[in-house]
Amino acid sequence: MGGNPNSPGRFPHPSEATAGLRPARSRSNGKPDTGPLRLALLARTSTEDQQDPTISIPRQLRTCENALPDGVVIVAHYYDIESGRKDLALRGRSRAHEAFDIPVRRDGGIADLLEAAESGNAQFDGVICESIDRIARRTYYGTLIEHRLERAGIVLLAADEPIILTGRRGNKATQILTRRVKQGVAEWYVLDMLEKAWGGFEQHTEQGFNVGIPPYGYRAERIPHPVPARRAEGKTKTRLALDRVRAPIVAKIYQWRVTLAMGYEVIAEQLNSDLTLNPPPVPPDPARAKGYWTSSAVRDILHNPKYTGYMVWNRRATKSGGRVNAASDWVWSPEPTHPAIVSVDTYLRSVGAAQRRERVREAPGANSALPHATQVYPFRSFVWCSKCGLRMNGRVRRTTHYYACAPKKSRVDAPHRSVALIREDALQSIVSKFFALRILGSDRFLLAAEALGAGESTAQTERAARLTAIQQQISDRENRRRKLMRSLEIADEVDDEFVRDIQSRIAEVRAEKRALQEQLKAVEKTVSEQENPNLLDTLPFGEIDVSKLPEELQRRLYDVFRLEIHYDFETRSVKVSATVFFEALGIARNLADQAIRISSGKETTGLVEDSTGPVCSVPPVGFEPTHPPPEGGALSPELRGLGT
Repeated sequence: MGGNPNSPGRFPHPSEATAGLRPARSRSNGKPDTGPLRLALLARTSTEDQQDPTISIPRQLRTCENALPDGVVIVAHYYDIESGRKDLALRGRSRAHEAFDIPVRRDGGIADLLEAAESGNAQFDGVICESIDRIARRTYYGTLIEHRLERAGIVLLAADEPIILTGRRGNKATQILTRRVKQGVAEWYVLDMLEKAWGGFEQHTEQGFNVGIPPYGYRAERIPHPVPARRAEGKTKTRLALDRVRAPIVAKIYQWRVTLAMGYEVIAEQLNSDLTLNPPPVPPDPARAKGYWTSSAVRDILHNPKYTGYMVWNRRATKSGGRVNAASDWVWSPEPTHPAIVSVDTYLRSVGAAQRRERVREAPGANSALPHATQVYPFRSFVWCSKCGLRMNGRVRRTTHYYACAPKKSRVDAPHRSVALIREDALQSIVSKFFALRILGSDRFLLAAEALGAGESTAQTERAARLTAIQQQISDRENRRRKLMRSLEIADEVDDEFVRDIQSRIAEVRAEKRALQEQLKAVEKTVSEQENPNLLDTLPFGEIDVSKLPEELQRRLYDVFRLEIHYDFETRSVKVSATVFFEALGIARNLADQAIRISSGKETTGLVEDSTGPVCSVPPVGFEPTHPPPEGGALSPELRGLGT
């Protein structure tokens, strides 16, 4: 490989180079090796989709070869296809090069080069790159790589810098200064480009344009690109339009999740029962299509906020395996930009259901994942420890079933009993009486009204004050608008500038008034959505003995009523709460009716069919201390009450 005789810093004969600049090399006979100086190429190209590695890598090699003086050869080639901003510990792991036929032999990546250099048996004396910013796009990592090579006795060269390899004192200080300035400029350039690109994507999102494949339930509505040059190339932008076939399926998935608390796997099974009616989603790569619904496909739909009609960007990190970013980092359009399939409230309920059912096994019966598991715990995932906030797990002692809380010390902050136990039969008695008294009893309306009155008085006062304040501000804006109009009427001399100023101010006041009216609607909506105990009258009357119900019916009943049981082992008290949402009342009514029939011995058939009904919300009930339990944590079945 010949060198360029006119290149700056041209090498002297290799025998003139001082020994301190490279490790001493010996032949097998022990005599010093005075052959050509050996270098390793270090190249990098950022991404396989934005650049062509089959051109970039050979070009970098050619540039480095042209900068070499006589007596210097490149004997190894290390290159990667990856971002130069990645942490050094993560560099060199990309296998993107395997997808290309790059006409340059590859001996490894940056990690392999550093390992070879620091092994003490490197087959090269120096490393050369096209430009120092090819090493890394962060100054810290670039200087760290340089330092590690230098410590191993390996010099780092750049083809666009003066090459200094002799031991004579020269312009090394100037070379370092130039290199550091270039590294700083390279890092600034990338950050500046990222900041501008971020701002562009924010504007893109606020204008309602979609990035990527449309979510299931929507189709892409192509719009000509606003830039004439890109429009001439056939470039377009995309808005979301409803897919009339798949949009109802999305709405159905949310309804099942919110009203029935169905898990991802259960929803997928329901959809797979009729793939003609419920066509499964197709991934961006059709070759990966499974042809049926999976729990991950259901989860993606239930966690996608675009179904609310708002455009949302930056939900996933594109450079870290598609991990979901924190919700605080998402970019939302200020207003809805496309037809909504579900309301914001429904979406938030779905997210809340996911948090409530996190790591919960949905299927009834024993855990099939554990071959030796034979016990069934009907209250599994519904019992919580009020001291630490963790779920209580089922246990068996001799022949008695318990629910236990035995957290690791690292998971709790406050003092906690090593093992807190409550018997299952005690919970069965409590839950049966809770349903008989609070949900299906003749006095349920009075009890619910009392519970709501105790907890809502402060909130109602605050909402009333908020309503009054907003109404006063709206009235104030209307008075200002009238005064401005009056100014135009009584003015003696009116010029164009005066009229424009008044009109501009009137427009501002009107915008402020509209914003306040939206706030008023939001507050009024929260008032209208408060719990209404009168709606409990749509449920049947009767008593339930949960110990007589099939486990599957029990879990469906608990899911629909959002049952939560909190046990305080210090006061030996239980808090039971239940809530029914708008869409689930019909299902709750049917399940309760069947539970009453089975408890009374009048029915032994399977589960009822699902149905929908009007709005109903059963408020949570509070703590009620119970009688001291016997040894082992069991509660006495003789209870005076189940809540306030």
